Amino acid sequence: MSTYHRLVPRMQESGLWGWLGPAFVALLGGVLRFLNLGHPRAVVFDETYYAKDAYALLRFGAERETLGDDKNPIADRMLIAGDLNIWERCPPAPDCASYVAHPPLGKWMIAVGEWIFGMNPYGWRVAAALAGTLMIFILARLARRMTRSTLLGCFAGLLLALDGLHFVMSRIALLDIFLAFWVLAGFACLVVDRDKARGRLAEWHERSAATLEGPWLGLRPWRLAAGACLGAACAVKWSGIFFLLAFALLSFLWDMGARRAVGLRKPYIGAINRDLPTALGAMALAPALVFMATWTGWFVTDKGWGRNWDQATSSGPLFFAFDSFRSWLGYQTQLLSWHSTLAQPHTYMSEPWQWPLLQRPISFYWQGKIDCGGQECVQHVLAVGTPALWFAAALAMLGMVAWYVAGRDWRAGSVVLAYAAGWAPWVYYALAHNRTMYFFYMVPLVPFMILALTLVAGLVLGRADASPLRRAVGAASVGAYALVVLINFWWLSPVLSGQTVLHPDWWARMLLRTWA
Repeated sequence: MSTYHRLVPRMQESGLWGWLGPAFVALLGGVLRFLNLGHPRAVVFDETYYAKDAYALLRFGAERETLGDDKNPIADRMLIAGDLNIWERCPPAPDCASYVAHPPLGKWMIAVGEWIFGMNPYGWRVAAALAGTLMIFILARLARRMTRSTLLGCFAGLLLALDGLHFVMSRIALLDIFLAFWVLAGFACLVVDRDKARGRLAEWHERSAATLEGPWLGLRPWRLAAGACLGAACAVKWSGIFFLLAFALLSFLWDMGARRAVGLRKPYIGAINRDLPTALGAMALAPALVFMATWTGWFVTDKGWGRNWDQATSSGPLFFAFDSFRSWLGYQTQLLSWHSTLAQPHTYMSEPWQWPLLQRPISFYWQGKIDCGGQECVQHVLAVGTPALWFAAALAMLGMVAWYVAGRDWRAGSVVLAYAAGWAPWVYYALAHNRTMYFFYMVPLVPFMILALTLVAGLVLGRADASPLRRAVGAASVGAYALVVLINFWWLSPVLSGQTVLHPDWWARMLLRTWA
């Protein structure tokens, strides 16, 4: 086997099917997510913040206070009635500036849908549905690259299409689906960069004279793209920083491993001298620039919280830049302090150790006592994962830990690290600060749970050169599991999408009493 194919294994199927298969699975998932997207026709859960903040960004460039409050949501009722005059009656700025808990990129993404389709439930949800659909395609392509199998790539995409939590979050205008999108996109770019870098090393090894450290591999645009995506993740929610740090470390570890695999005598020194400088540019400078760029509306207007516009504009452009940046840093400090100390009780709050086993999902919408011809019906949107997927994924993730410890497989290690980056910080905040948290914080981790299941499915299928009987039994087992997930998702779908169902039928779908 050549050095190139030892470092970059061949794909099992043609490139055409590698695109058509994931596209078909994404189309299926997109139909599920866009179908009847405007239902329920209501401002659901935290849409009361993000839909209106997004509209304020369109109108004013920064978030603005609206009429009413949590106990008297006047603006919500006005929006559903089609009245867009929802702003507080106060001077233009800065008195009406709204103190917001999260950076603006996710709200800008929601705002695009509102700009195109109007200020209505479909308009403020369409960006989430699009992001969720694209995630299915990206995950299918990513899993294909990690397993070298189009079949397994489509299997991963199908599982994501059929996950209840991902489905619900793709149909609600909350920020977490956008965080999940950018995290997954960043990770996928890093995996492509890994292949490209190893390919260049292999080509250099076969054509050039050996050196102790190896060559510089260039600017590596895929890693630069990964840094930009992860900067965008941070610009949706600050928790994106944990993925950025973990993936930056992971990329550098891959660089060291590649140089060692090609046979260099000083692989670690080579990675530090040749790879680290461009890695810092891609995984530190690029994310910072993207993050700052998303705050443009705050910088160029006088309407943002803590903007201090009058002082900034009083003494020339140099002072404007300095004072604006100082005010912005002060605002970020306030936001980080708020996030680390948030401890307000909520009916659907839960602890991180409850999330993997679906012990406390969250209800986004409930409409009870609907008359159905003399019987009582309900409508419910419950953000909960598909149990057949989640319970198996918990076991698969434990299997990834064992696999990495036993064989140092890079795929198992990267999946475990990604899961830990998204879950362990919440465990810390729960133990150290008793922070208020919710189950839907898990949505960025769902793709990595599915990658763990996909890697296990690859072991069940067996090697491409295994006997036909071995492959047939493996394929039947994996197909049977996918069918179980499909049936489980279909059974739950009425309470995932707010369909009108009889009360006994709704109750039958509450797997645990903590779901109700």
